[in-house]
Amino acid sequence: MRNEGESGGEIYNDLALKNSKYFQGKIQTLPKVPITSLDDFSIWYTPGVAAVSNKIAQDKDLSFEMTWRWNTVAIITDGTRVLGLGNIGPEASLPVMEGKALIFKYLGGVDAIPVPINVHEREKMVEVARALEPAFGGINLEDIESPKCFYLLETLRESMNIPVWHDDQLGTAGATLAGAFNALKITGRTPKDSKIVFFGSGAANVATVKLFKAAGFDLNNIIMVDSKGILHPEREDMDNLMITNPWKYELGIQTNAERRKGNIENALEGADLLVAASHPGPGVIKGEWIRKMNKRSIVFALANPVPEIWPSEAMENGAEIVATGRSDFPNQVNNSLVFPGVFRGALDSRTRKINEDMIVKASQELANFAAERGLNSNYIIPTMEDWEVFPRVAATIADSAVKENFARIKLSKNEFLERANEIISKNRMMIEKLMKDELIGVMVR
Repeated sequence: MRNEGESGGEIYNDLALKNSKYFQGKIQTLPKVPITSLDDFSIWYTPGVAAVSNKIAQDKDLSFEMTWRWNTVAIITDGTRVLGLGNIGPEASLPVMEGKALIFKYLGGVDAIPVPINVHEREKMVEVARALEPAFGGINLEDIESPKCFYLLETLRESMNIPVWHDDQLGTAGATLAGAFNALKITGRTPKDSKIVFFGSGAANVATVKLFKAAGFDLNNIIMVDSKGILHPEREDMDNLMITNPWKYELGIQTNAERRKGNIENALEGADLLVAASHPGPGVIKGEWIRKMNKRSIVFALANPVPEIWPSEAMENGAEIVATGRSDFPNQVNNSLVFPGVFRGALDSRTRKINEDMIVKASQELANFAAERGLNSNYIIPTMEDWEVFPRVAATIADSAVKENFARIKLSKNEFLERANEIISKNRMMIEKLMKDELIGVMVR
């Protein structure tokens, strides 16, 4: 584990720069069909391909069975809210989207294609996403500024016939909920009775509060805090929020039954759980504020690359369980635990939609997996090395899609589990064989 006070970024930055220049990108396309002679192109291309195209023209859904569409997701971004970097533009976002695609492939067996777009107006972005629908089995929105991201997710979910997901909202929310389930269990609390403070009211926390509501948490016991302080109905900017950010406005009305006012210190008085997704720290959250929380408190400090408060400081001031967004501390709450399995299940069931109830079930599956391994204050959520969890999440999503009547393919949960295991294992074996045969080069050190 890296010492606190060190970001650890310098080493990884240097390696990332060297290897990005050496490998010239993280992903590529490879044939999946045999090519033994040039004559095979008469099957895969002209004239044979015409028969396939004619079939699909008669039934568009056959594109899921006769092309790559059944397993392919577009990662769409305008580069306006790249994690830890801000508005860096579509070109600079491409390395991040490639990394996302790599995780999709290795952990979920999903072929994900980065699509940074030089379009920023929300209606035009809707048009771009809709125009891409014939080529993909799903859409993953990524690194898009708030509140535009809320509108895009809401609009595209309702208007497209393939699943649309915004990972900064739904993936982060799903992982946070899974960790919260187990942290509350360890400290003897229940979701309905727990008092929770959300510090930061951007895409991640707005979506997380909504997901907590779907999971049975009481919004009356939730307080949201943004850069201007505690959200409450009488705050002077609420009328403006109703127009500029109705999603945040709605939660400002529904939460904080006590009608607390003021800053984060006031909000934390008597809280059980703090979920911070605000600014990189340290020092954004002070230890003295943690002391205002209830005994056996829980702190999720999720800012990257440096959490709002170092775990040791939070624990010194009374926190029993601390989670961050980093892999070099225990309890990494990371959306990478969620999206590979979610899309594996969405594609396998060929669902038209992923809703909050489905995500709650996926979060519960993550929590159950960790509980089966043995919960403790340093293990409330699986790690990315717990390979078995991804097929389980996939099967849960697929089974939920069938029950919600969104699925085009209807199998049993166990059949979906077997399918996900097979696809993910095969993809991982393929990557490992390419490395063994040195067709994927060795990392530059």
